[in-house]
Amino acid sequence: MASFNLNINGKSQQVEVDPSTPILWVLRDHLDLVGTKYGCGIAQCGSCTIHVNGMAVRSCQLPVSAVGNQEITTIEGLSENVDHPVQKAWLEHDVYQCGYCQAGQIMSATALLNSNPNPSDEEIEGSMNGNICRCGTYTRIKKAIKTAASNMENA
Repeated sequence: MASFNLNINGKSQQVEVDPSTPILWVLRDHLDLVGTKYGCGIAQCGSCTIHVNGMAVRSCQLPVSAVGNQEITTIEGLSENVDHPVQKAWLEHDVYQCGYCQAGQIMSATALLNSNPNPSDEEIEGSMNGNICRCGTYTRIKKAIKTAASNMENA
């Protein structure tokens, strides 16, 4: 076991865990931040996507020892009142069905829009590739990203 001081959602969090523990399990099991989901465990489905220094990262394969003092943002830290433009667009376009993958989808979409505020369809598809939605809401996801981009641009 080792002690880690992590910067999560703007707060300092101290945990004592095995250094090889994936940050996904630190978030869920030690900090009760359960919005980040376990999907495949091999960084292929995107359900576990978080931001590390603003970049979309699969948390199921990222050991806590590799995080250091980098800034981690989870779906819970995206906004206090579910009023981030991407979250609002998700609701507007009724993207959710089962909802399991949606936290990861939203985190990937937010990272995309932070780096590219006006992405083309091809850029959206490329950036979101690997975020799997069993319910197949990809068309609504793309529309929601475009709406969020427009709303962010007009804000």
